[in-house]
Amino acid sequence: MSVTESIKQRALKIKRGEPFTTSSFLKLGSRAAVDKALSRLVESGTIQRIARGVFARPKKSRFIGNVMPDVSRIIEVIAKDHGETVQVHGAEAARRFKLSTQMPTTPVYYTNGPSREIRIGNIKVKLMHTTSHRKLQHAGKKPGLALSALWYLGKDNIDTEVVRRIREGLSTEEFETLRTSKMPAWMASAIENHIQGAAHG
Repeated sequence: MSVTESIKQRALKIKRGEPFTTSSFLKLGSRAAVDKALSRLVESGTIQRIARGVFARPKKSRFIGNVMPDVSRIIEVIAKDHGETVQVHGAEAARRFKLSTQMPTTPVYYTNGPSREIRIGNIKVKLMHTTSHRKLQHAGKKPGLALSALWYLGKDNIDTEVVRRIREGLSTEEFETLRTSKMPAWMASAIENHIQGAAHG
């Protein structure tokens, strides 16, 4: 069986709209052969190229045609491919917890890899290098998202109301994970104040 045929068969088993990278197929042939095979599959419409080295089987909507995979999912796949940890930037994290209405114009993520820009379709995504392990805790999970939002809002903008809103967006287990995370004293204090207030309220 040719490299193209082997890759096609494997690609067809991947769920529509789920991003995958070139490296998923490197056991099936040389890098050049795999790149060529993927290009052929893009040309035939079997798969679509989403970003450099990232593909997906087209997922169609009768309203808008091909549906792009979620940007966060694409970034996760790219990060995993590079052995990186990535975390949603605080501005977006705060928006998801309804603590900010500002919509970041460019999606930004913290990473322990190099700072760079990635183009996904017509969207430009920024990856910002950070050496802070605390900012990358629980990456890809809700407690990590909550930490990112708290870091972004900062010491002077966090009160028990902010913590209450974050708590509403987390399960009991997730909130406990957040509470026991490594964080600066001011952040821990705001969370404990909320817990005590809720207990006496």
